[in-house]
Amino acid sequence: MRTLLYVTTFMAVIGLAFWAYHENYKTQASLDHVRELQRDIGDARARLAILRAEWAYLNRPDRLRDLAELNFERLGLLPMRPEQFGGIDQVNFPDNRALVFSGVVDVTSAGAGGLQ
Repeated sequence: MRTLLYVTTFMAVIGLAFWAYHENYKTQASLDHVRELQRDIGDARARLAILRAEWAYLNRPDRLRDLAELNFERLGLLPMRPEQFGGIDQVNFPDNRALVFSGVVDVTSAGAGGLQ
């Protein structure tokens, strides 16, 4: 009976060792995958910073002004002038009158709950 207990214990230890070995490899693979993803994120952030710098460089006002002048015949773009902006007195504000409800809204009914 003791031999059976020893063999069973030995097999359990072997099984647990195999399981721990397998889990270690899965953990290492997951850590490698995380490192690769972090490297990819860093690369993407670096590319994004470069693209933002290029966008800022290409959208310089003096460059855009020169391009508008070079392509005036095709585009017809003119520089903006202060007269092109409207004044505050030209803005149409909404009516100041209060909203008038024609009926009572029933919020307690379980039905349609619309106007009565």
